Amino acid sequence: MRALNVPAAGEQPRLSDLPVPAPVEGTVLVRVKAAGLNAIDNALAAGMMAEMLPHVYPLVLGRDAAGVVEAVGAGVDHVAVGDEVIGHMLLAPPIQAGTLAEYALLPAAAVTRKPAGLDFTTAAALPLAATAATAAVDAVEPQPGQTVLVVGAGGGVGSYAVQLLAARGATVVATGTGTAAETSRLTALGATTVVDYTAGPVAEQVRAAYPDGVDALIDLVSYTPDSAPLDAVRKGGKVASTLGAAADEQALAAAGLTGTSVMAAPVREVVAELAEQAAAGTLKVDVTAVLPLDKATDGLATLASGTARGKIVVEIAG
Repeated sequence: MRALNVPAAGEQPRLSDLPVPAPVEGTVLVRVKAAGLNAIDNALAAGMMAEMLPHVYPLVLGRDAAGVVEAVGAGVDHVAVGDEVIGHMLLAPPIQAGTLAEYALLPAAAVTRKPAGLDFTTAAALPLAATAATAAVDAVEPQPGQTVLVVGAGGGVGSYAVQLLAARGATVVATGTGTAAETSRLTALGATTVVDYTAGPVAEQVRAAYPDGVDALIDLVSYTPDSAPLDAVRKGGKVASTLGAAADEQALAAAGLTGTSVMAAPVREVVAELAEQAAAGTLKVDVTAVLPLDKATDGLATLASGTARGKIVVEIAG
């Protein structure tokens, strides 16, 4: 099978032929139709997580997929050969299998049937980003009428977080590039206010519009506590961070806030609910770029540059 893989530690990803994996107990072999790209793909390619999770090479990239069940291992009874499914490659050692390939061997715990009303490309954009957004929104517990700032709203996770917050009745303040197209896209997703992060400190801009501060912050981009706009949040407010920095205990305590780092949980029960929402049209899947497998590295480069908007999906022929 063709697969985008890192042949050995320190090498660049390349497209090459690898053996089709064989199903074992508790796994599902999927003929991949589409695979969603995520920032973690670049981290795994660079070996950034190798000390925490052992890597085995060749390492196939990609975590999200939608496709057709080719075979199932022992103990799998919730999907069958021929089913159209959505799946995710959970982070469990050793890190080697991936979804940017013609076939992917996925853990059964992270494979669910794809709703008939959802196409493969749209479905592949859901698992990691949508469940990360769900975890972040759940962590700040937004109440109707509260105001929540989403930093990094333009990306894949952010595009879901804005919608999930708005659906709970929150007023959403989103950061964006300030272009008319970006502002229009974010307001269409549910943002009430779009703050141009290129125009000056986000906290100052937010405080100018909301002098008492916002009730909560979802930070999807900050790598250090100093870069997180904690000053935009009122005393007693809540913070959720997907990268950990904005939820630094000392920084939160100094600002009079509470918060937590969140992780996505793309297990089948969570993904199935999100997929039903997407199929019903109540959750928009914001796919902004679709690439063939031989151009997948272009998509990864876009993610690495920080300029990605919405979700990038790779379609796999065959």
